[in-house]
Amino acid sequence: MKRRQFMAMTAAAVAAGVAGACAPLASTRRAAAAARPATGVVAFAAARRYAELGFGRVAYVERGSGEAALFLHGAPLNGYQWRGAIDRLSPYRRCLAPDFMGLGYSQIPEHQSLAADAQAEMLASLLDSLAIGTVDIVASDSGGAVAQLFLLRHPGRVRSLLLTNCDVEPDSPPAKVKPIVEMARAGTLDEMTAQWLTDKSLARSTFGAAVFRDPAGFADETIEYYIAPLLSTPLRRAQYNAFHAAFEPNPLAGIEAELRRSTVPLRVVWGAADDVFAQSDAEYLDRVFPNSRGVRRVPGAKLFFPEEFPEVIAEEARRLWKV
Repeated sequence: MKRRQFMAMTAAAVAAGVAGACAPLASTRRAAAAARPATGVVAFAAARRYAELGFGRVAYVERGSGEAALFLHGAPLNGYQWRGAIDRLSPYRRCLAPDFMGLGYSQIPEHQSLAADAQAEMLASLLDSLAIGTVDIVASDSGGAVAQLFLLRHPGRVRSLLLTNCDVEPDSPPAKVKPIVEMARAGTLDEMTAQWLTDKSLARSTFGAAVFRDPAGFADETIEYYIAPLLSTPLRRAQYNAFHAAFEPNPLAGIEAELRRSTVPLRVVWGAADDVFAQSDAEYLDRVFPNSRGVRRVPGAKLFFPEEFPEVIAEEARRLWKV
């Protein structure tokens, strides 16, 4: 065999060996992530970090590496909402789950605005502090409203958008949320919510039944992790009310024309049993975004289905991200 042919064959064999080694390594890493026990409250709390921003100390949990994905929770939840999705997606993305100002474990000064537009600017500041340029956004409920505002204010920072049941311009706040906004404006929402801490069964039969397919799965420790920080001080109680009160007037008023000019890929994944946000809101998003990748309905799923069906979020995110 001539030396040149031998060298070419050797190089090809080495390249094939490297490629063959990398593929099992990647698949092994992903299989290990899938086999890992689901992240619980203790592990999630232990992973919490704080970013010192001009908006205050913003709590967040981060896992994974590479291109970043930003997970935006609903109310009255926090980043823990996305634990199951992050368990599945951290092999593919640097997953970042912050707590909004006024919710979760973020520590915000008294006079800071908690409105959706301020939340969007807080997110930009958080990304800057972590040296993150662009993100894939996954958002739910009021987090979806913030995601849309972030997209319009910082269009060059969003690679893709995956929205579950959330506010849209013609339905923000939705009719079922307006009584909550009124309670918040009266300064009594925290009093009603406090009952969930002392009576976990009440939390499951009221809030849980409204937003989960199986409220029995709304565990005591999850209720504690969501609700306890909201009531921990008089300031936190006031901010919890203020967060909800800020959703009137409509924070999305007038944005449709701008959304129609967006080129960002959108995927809509909608809980088919949710009666908080109208089922027609999913079609609205699909119609308004020029680069929409369509709507997927999740049978039996209610507002906060990402907690109960994290595999659906992971599947749809990977398809959207092409990984």
